[in-house]
Amino acid sequence: MPRFSCDTAIPHDHPAAAADRLVAAAEPYGLSFIREGDALAASGEFGRLALSVGTDALHLRAEADDRGLLERLRASVSEQLAGLLGEDVAIVWTGDVESGPLFADFREIRVAAVRDLTPRLRRITFRGGDLGRFATPDDLHVRLYLPPDGLAAPSWPRPGPDGRPLRPEPERRPAVRYYTLRRIDAEAGELDIDFVLHADGGAGAAFARRARPGDLCGMSGPCGLGIRPAGWYLLAGDETALPAIARILEDLPADARGTALIEVRDADDELPLRAPAGVAVRWLHRRDVGGEGPLVEAVRSLTLPSDPADLFAWVACEFDALARLRDHLRGRGIHRDRMLTVAYWRRTPPAASSDSRTSA
Repeated sequence: MPRFSCDTAIPHDHPAAAADRLVAAAEPYGLSFIREGDALAASGEFGRLALSVGTDALHLRAEADDRGLLERLRASVSEQLAGLLGEDVAIVWTGDVESGPLFADFREIRVAAVRDLTPRLRRITFRGGDLGRFATPDDLHVRLYLPPDGLAAPSWPRPGPDGRPLRPEPERRPAVRYYTLRRIDAEAGELDIDFVLHADGGAGAAFARRARPGDLCGMSGPCGLGIRPAGWYLLAGDETALPAIARILEDLPADARGTALIEVRDADDELPLRAPAGVAVRWLHRRDVGGEGPLVEAVRSLTLPSDPADLFAWVACEFDALARLRDHLRGRGIHRDRMLTVAYWRRTPPAASSDSRTSA
């Protein structure tokens, strides 16, 4: 049974219609409601949500295994309700809603060391306390809160009365980017995050270039799913996915079989990787020639196992390339439950701003 829960009742003239709208809005986020007696319930990675319809109110109950997950679920539900019913909707949660000045899954961390792995990949070691929740192979990523240039101590998001985060004033607001935890030692209070140093990168690359020991950042999570057990694995991505692929390879069982395809600019971006003997690692050199990169071509030409149910595909790269790869894999009969595909960044048109890359 979930350890934490909270409830709210939303006054409404037509609560059944409000429930229908909430159910429809939750579907794109992977929450599919099923009937349980007089209530509808849905379960996801954050926890469980149940809703029932009263004569003049919509009743909701959120449940999760830890306080941080419950906070995320509660904030997401409140955000949806405000979007569907208006910002003036009265949302008051009762139950496990006590929280401090920061969210339960938020940690302050400081830069401990900086070193370059390749000409375009920089590893930053951070130190912090109470990191146990992040030391899991199931969720590889965190939200990293990066201070504005020149501001030593930014303001962090904090819980609002209805569960949604109260964001700091713009001049003290950190930039938020998603990154892979390349390594974490919770007992030592230490973790590594690898940053791609895009020449035209955004807040993440800019922070990595100026980072010095002692710099303060924030971190919350973890989030982002890893792989599922399979007889054969396909890992495919560009340099932004390299830290995640490297970590997945290290965590695979010794008898795992499969192929890892990694697209980088050239040989200078290759790294020694530790992989099971049965998993072939292939480096693909883009050389920034434009057009469709070698990753898409390599996946399309790959010989896959005859039984799609015996395969798991983990793919992360640029948005448009990912769309082509997802279509290809689905066309090969791979069900969406047997793949995880994530767009780590999106290339903007030449006439617009530089590449918008948000993760590594």
